[in-house]
Amino acid sequence: MSDSIEMMSEEEQVGSRVNGPARPETLLNIERVRVPDDGRPIDRPVKLASKHLSLWYGPKQALSDVSLEIRNYEITALIGPSGCGKSTFLRAFNRMNDLIPNVRITGQVLLDGEDVYGRRVDVVELRRRVGMVFQKPNPFPKSVFENVAYAPRLSGVKNMGRLTEIVEKALERAALFEEVKDVLHKSALALSGGQQQRLCIARALAAEPEVLLMDEPCSALDPISTLRIEELMRELAKSICIVIVTHNMQQAARVSDRTGFFLLGELIEFGSTDDIFTRPADSRTEDYITGRFG
Repeated sequence: MSDSIEMMSEEEQVGSRVNGPARPETLLNIERVRVPDDGRPIDRPVKLASKHLSLWYGPKQALSDVSLEIRNYEITALIGPSGCGKSTFLRAFNRMNDLIPNVRITGQVLLDGEDVYGRRVDVVELRRRVGMVFQKPNPFPKSVFENVAYAPRLSGVKNMGRLTEIVEKALERAALFEEVKDVLHKSALALSGGQQQRLCIARALAAEPEVLLMDEPCSALDPISTLRIEELMRELAKSICIVIVTHNMQQAARVSDRTGFFLLGELIEFGSTDDIFTRPADSRTEDYITGRFG
């Protein structure tokens, strides 16, 4: 027996013989930071869910029998190669797919246990409760103030004092107020890309959503702006549910609590982010994470 084996404990020797070499701590070699008390509620009930959800664009099936539960006060990441259905799945939660012709769905999509595709659902109210931030910043060609005030005005808020309060609070929650407080009445298009994306987040937050869907929110941003958005997501998760679609697996590993891996319209695996990135149960998940395909 070699010196290296002799120096191992009996337990370690058995583990080495039975299980083979120890797996690396993380497949992506990313140090994940977990704060014991990050200010979020310990009780995190299910906020969103899908049950046997399938979706077709005309004859093409984009989702196949997807069932999962997404908890409140957490960040859930959806990963997978392009065209795997993750953005389609994200848009099902606030019925954005309704805007695409010839879409057909079966199964259920639930918000607080109620089917969002029910006949009595007010889609406008649904999209207030379930806000969305898109891949590229899309501020309106209006002032910073009017961008954020858009949803409150639409819901009937007319008092300027109340509007100002809502706008400032939303900008503060989006970690943007200090940067734009002197240019509130200038064009939002003059802001940097990272600022524009945080403005779009503030615009969504002004409607006081319960859920924030984020579809590749950092793909068009530089690393510094990306870091600010990630820090913002962690802060927002103290009060709302966040679901993010990302091709950046390092980002998913850094910020999310749970991760779902999609492939060819199917949910291959869903679980805690630590488990998905360190000990995936499905070989296809490990192949994707380690770059063997996708």
